[in-house]
Amino acid sequence: MIGFPILSLITFLPVLGMILILFIPKEQPKTVKYLSLAITGIQVVLAIILLANYNYGMAGIYEEKSFQFIEKFRWINITGISWLGTVKIDYFLGLDGLSMPMVLLTAIISFIACISSWTITKSVKGFFALFLLLDTGMMGVFVALDFFLFYVFWELMLLPMYFLIGIWGGPRKEYAAIKFFIYTLFGSVFILLVMIGLYFSTTETLADGSKVLTFNLLAMMNKSNATPDGILSLLNPNNYRFIAYIALFVGFAIKIPMFPFHTWLPDAHVEAPTPISVILAGVLLKMGTYGILRINYPIFPEVTIQLMWWIGLFGMINIIYGALVALAQKDFKKLIAYSSVSHMGYVLLGMASLTTTGVNGAIFQMFNHGTITAMLFLIVGVVYDRAHTRGLYDFGGLATQLPIYTGFVTVAFFAAIGLPSMSGFVSEALVFVGAFGVETTRTIAMISTLGILLGAGYMLWTLQRVFFGPLNEKWATMTDLDKRELAMFIPLTVIIFYLGINPSAMLNIMNTSVNTLVSFVVNGI
Repeated sequence: MIGFPILSLITFLPVLGMILILFIPKEQPKTVKYLSLAITGIQVVLAIILLANYNYGMAGIYEEKSFQFIEKFRWINITGISWLGTVKIDYFLGLDGLSMPMVLLTAIISFIACISSWTITKSVKGFFALFLLLDTGMMGVFVALDFFLFYVFWELMLLPMYFLIGIWGGPRKEYAAIKFFIYTLFGSVFILLVMIGLYFSTTETLADGSKVLTFNLLAMMNKSNATPDGILSLLNPNNYRFIAYIALFVGFAIKIPMFPFHTWLPDAHVEAPTPISVILAGVLLKMGTYGILRINYPIFPEVTIQLMWWIGLFGMINIIYGALVALAQKDFKKLIAYSSVSHMGYVLLGMASLTTTGVNGAIFQMFNHGTITAMLFLIVGVVYDRAHTRGLYDFGGLATQLPIYTGFVTVAFFAAIGLPSMSGFVSEALVFVGAFGVETTRTIAMISTLGILLGAGYMLWTLQRVFFGPLNEKWATMTDLDKRELAMFIPLTVIIFYLGINPSAMLNIMNTSVNTLVSFVVNGI
C-alpha cells in the first residue's frame, strides 16, 4: 500500500539499533541513549504513517486481501521428508483493526519508556541493547500472521525481559525474574503444542494447486482448509479442540495475567526498574488478550461460544480480586500492579460478551490501560528516584511541594478510576454496555460494577495519603518535575484527554474488524 516493507521496518528497526549500540564504546553512554531514543522515535513516526494510510473500511478474518500492508514470502521450505511432505513456513506480516491500535501503543510506550530509561547508569549498553530487542519482540507479535512467526516473536521478548528485571531490578530481582520466566515459559509450552496440532490439521493450496500443511493463521481460521485426520480438525470426529482451546487460553491468560495465574506480576513489577514496569504494564499484558482475540476466537469459534460465561467469570474475579488486594497494599508500586490485574479484567469481560460493543470496548481498554498504567508507573518512578521509598505512609502533603507533579498524578488517578472526559471512561462504559446486553454475562457485569467503586477507593485513598495533609518535613527539599519528566507525562496526558473527548478516533480503526470477528465467531460468517 505504501510501496516499501513498512511493517518489517517498524519491527526490525530496533534490532538495527541494538547492533549499532554494540559498536559504541561503553565510555559514551549518552550516545547509546540518544541512539535508542532516535530509534524508538522513528518507530512512532512509522506508526503514524501506518495510521495515516490505514483503510478503515477493510476487514476480514481469513481472507488475506482484507489485511493491510501485507508482506509475505517463503521463509523456511524443507522438502524430501517422506511422511511430512513439504514443510512450509512463511514470513507473513499484516495489519487489521485488532493489531493497528496495538502497534501504535507499542511504539508510543517504547518511546516513553526510553525517555524514562535516562536515569539508568549501570551497564548502559547492555540495558538499551536488551530494551531494543524487547521492542522488536513485542512489535512482531502484533503484526505476525503466521503462527510459527508469531511464536518466534512471542518467545523473543522473554529473554530480554528476564535479564532487564534480573540485572537492573530491585533487591529481589533474581527471584522476580526467574518467576516471570518460569510462568511465561510454562504458558509457551501449551501454545507450542497447540501450534503443532493446528499445523497438522490445516492445509494451504499453493499457486500450482498442490496442498501443503501450513502455519498460516488465516488458513487455520478457514474450515475448508481442515485436514480430515488432523487431531484439531473440525472434520475429525475425535478431535481435541476443546482441550487445545483451554491449553492455548491458559498460555495467553498467564500473560494477561488472569487469576489464578497472576502471581508473577506483582513481584515482576515491584522489582523491575521503572521503564521496564512501564513496558510490562503498557504492552506485555496486552499480548495475552490480543493472542486470545487473534487466535482462540477465530480458530475455535464453537469453543469460544461454549466458554463465554467462564471467560466473563474470570474477568469479574480479576476486577474485584485485583481491586481488593490493591486496597490492602502499603507499597505504591504494588498497588499499581494489582490495579493492572483489576483493569485487565474489564478486557476479559468485554471479550466475553461476544458483541461488537463489548469487544470494541475490550480492545479500546487494552489501549487505554496501556497509556494510563504506563503513566501510573512513571509517577511511582519519579517519587522513588527522589525519596528512595515507595511506602504509602512515608509521604504526605506532597501536593504543596510538587504541584506540577501532583497535577499529572491527579489526571492519571482519575483516568484509572474512569472519570468522564478521560479515555478510561469510554472503554469501561462500552465493556459494560456490551456485557449487560447479553443474558449470559449480564449478572457477571452487574457484580463487576463493584470494581468501579473499589477502584475509586484505592486511588482516592492513595491520593489522600501521599499528596494531601501536612507535608512530611523529610521531603521539604524535594524538587518538582524536570523537562525530561515533563516529556514523559505530557504526551500520555494528551492521549488520555483526546481519546476521552474523541473516542471515535480509535474506535473507527477497530470497528469494521471487530464486526467481522464477532460475526465470524457467532454466526460462522
